[in-house]
Amino acid sequence: MDFQTGPIRDASRAGDYGRVIELVRKERRMTQTALGQALRLSQSAVSRLEKKGQGDYSTTILEAAAAHLAIPPALVGLAANRPQPQVKDGSDDMHRRTLLGGVVATAATSVLSPTPAADAADGGGGQAAALRLATSAYRRLDGFTPSRDLYDVIEPHIRLIQSTTRSATADGDRARLAAVGSEAASFAGWLAWDKGDAGSARSWYGAAIKAADTAGHPLLAAYQRGTLAQFEAYAGNGVEALNQARRARRSLGDRRPAVAEAWLSSVEALGHAAAGDRRSADKALVASRAGAEALKESEPPPWPWVFSFTMEKVAACRVTCGAWLSLPDWVISDDVEALATGHPKQRALLVLDIAAGYLAAGRVEAAFALASRALDAGLASRSGRIVERARAVRRILTTASPPKIVRDFDDRLHGVYL
Repeated sequence: MDFQTGPIRDASRAGDYGRVIELVRKERRMTQTALGQALRLSQSAVSRLEKKGQGDYSTTILEAAAAHLAIPPALVGLAANRPQPQVKDGSDDMHRRTLLGGVVATAATSVLSPTPAADAADGGGGQAAALRLATSAYRRLDGFTPSRDLYDVIEPHIRLIQSTTRSATADGDRARLAAVGSEAASFAGWLAWDKGDAGSARSWYGAAIKAADTAGHPLLAAYQRGTLAQFEAYAGNGVEALNQARRARRSLGDRRPAVAEAWLSSVEALGHAAAGDRRSADKALVASRAGAEALKESEPPPWPWVFSFTMEKVAACRVTCGAWLSLPDWVISDDVEALATGHPKQRALLVLDIAAGYLAAGRVEAAFALASRALDAGLASRSGRIVERARAVRRILTTASPPKIVRDFDDRLHGVYL
């Protein structure tokens, strides 16, 4: 996204920070409802914020919106007041952990700080809200911070949640804190996965499911099982992915929300693709697409810790399935690269799937032009998952005389250890 030219820059220079937020939100393909949930605002409050023009703004809301949408603080008038997480390569590990912890504490305080009265009345609920907010701040850092660095600070955070849960005396407080622990464990699983540590990722996802069960939160438990199913599908374990997705469905019963139905269908599509079953993958994608089309854009997702499920996500899932099944007609289209938006690491992985589709179609130059771009992102973020996926794409091409673009790609991959 170009923040230096165009209407976003013009709106910022005019002091119309609501317009900046609106333009970026639309670029991120996020609804006002979804942004409002992240900021603890109603949809109508987000609408008023975006139409405020050159009026007076709450710096707390501007900070929250900038953090959630990854807007440079200067564009919403916060350059002088907002601390920036800048860690140079080679910095001392202890200094990095201290800096990250400080950034999270600042973000948690500025984004949503409960009033003393509310905190006192809520007891463990106030603790749960503060701990969940810290987890959310770590998630925001994930887009531009190496997973290895975040992993060093998320483990102590989880230990704090666990100790706070053990000391809680009321059943309701323990349940709320267990749900917070589930969300943090799931994020630790993602970080381990991104580092390339599959064993630790499975362990964390299992802990997330167990904590969600302890919390008595079927929807959260189903989401965590679905997340584990996604992980298993990407690891090539299609049968286990389908088993976990089906267990998630059974745990919700026949009254599961429509968005859960649509999302779990996409997860099952990944499982079938990992197992090499094109027909079943296609059937699951059709069901997911139909479910997504039936969702109302104004309806908030029933699980507030994730974004809403959209048609674009179904299309991206189809690209991934097509890449795994070597079906270029599922991958290549005029607008396929428009799907590669949002989280930088997930965007790079989708670009590598698109590259695999081009390879399946015999378009080597185009494939490795895309793969090189994704590899840049993987090396910049020190993502083991992206680098390993890049290596998997390279293994698709078996020619003894690769073109120069492939040889250059090989040179960049050679000796990479993250």
